[in-house]
Amino acid sequence: MTEASVNMTGSEHAARHLFRRKATQEVWFGLFRVAVALNGLALFTIVGYMVYYGLPAISWDFLTGMPTEGGLAGGIFPCIVGTFYLSMGSMILALPLGVAAAIYLHEYARPGLAMRIIRLCINNLAGVPSVVFGLFGMAFFVASRDLGGLGFGVSILSGCLTLAVLILPVIIGTSEEALRSVPDTYREASLGLGATKFQTIFRIVLPSALPGIMTGSILSISRAAGETAAIMFTAAASYNPTLARSIFNEVMALPYQIYTLSVSSTDPEATMPLQYGTSLVLIALVLGMNLVAIVLRSKLRRKMSK
Repeated sequence: MTEASVNMTGSEHAARHLFRRKATQEVWFGLFRVAVALNGLALFTIVGYMVYYGLPAISWDFLTGMPTEGGLAGGIFPCIVGTFYLSMGSMILALPLGVAAAIYLHEYARPGLAMRIIRLCINNLAGVPSVVFGLFGMAFFVASRDLGGLGFGVSILSGCLTLAVLILPVIIGTSEEALRSVPDTYREASLGLGATKFQTIFRIVLPSALPGIMTGSILSISRAAGETAAIMFTAAASYNPTLARSIFNEVMALPYQIYTLSVSSTDPEATMPLQYGTSLVLIALVLGMNLVAIVLRSKLRRKMSK
């Protein structure tokens, strides 16, 4: 075999190998495109279904009116306000605590068995069913002091605390990942210029990680606003045609209202438009809160890029 034929064989082998790599890449990219298309189709199907059946029930009276007939008719204004209270209250409680915990775990804690166990527990809590958090909130926040609880009763405060515990693992996990994505050169440069570790974290690292932390906040708002099991034991009322005047009052909420309309009516078919209309309002409310968070995150990113 001549040297030219050996070189030609090697070139053909390299070409075939490159062709196989490209073909494999195209196959995987095709599968990814199919997965994205299926997810998008499912999303648009669900939203379209809700819009088709729920839009006829939407009116000004429905959005601003008070419920009647035990919550099976009338408007849903107390439900909208109650959902907003619970979502924002849980975020106010959980976000500072979650970010502080993430800062400690990533910036101060020493690697070791204890930290691995703590992170494992946080990851496991993120996957615990919400009904478990609801039962915990009922036993710890709602129950009277005689029964070992804090005695807040079924109230906004109990619901916010329960939802804060529920979304805390998500905030800690996403915040720690955001801190981990900040290059170590930022820390080294700040420390090299004479800044303390505290100043480096709060003036350099944390502002750089804020867009990622906002991503975790968006996920948390969505979950808190749509929870039913976590609030049905701690905060939600099936019928309360007045707005809450205190954090110790119970409230109506959109997710629990959907549940009530589905199971409490003697004629579920008659309340079907209200069910779809309430679901559509809940989707719009969650989308609105997410859009606000996304806009804030975009502004932070543009500010950091300048």
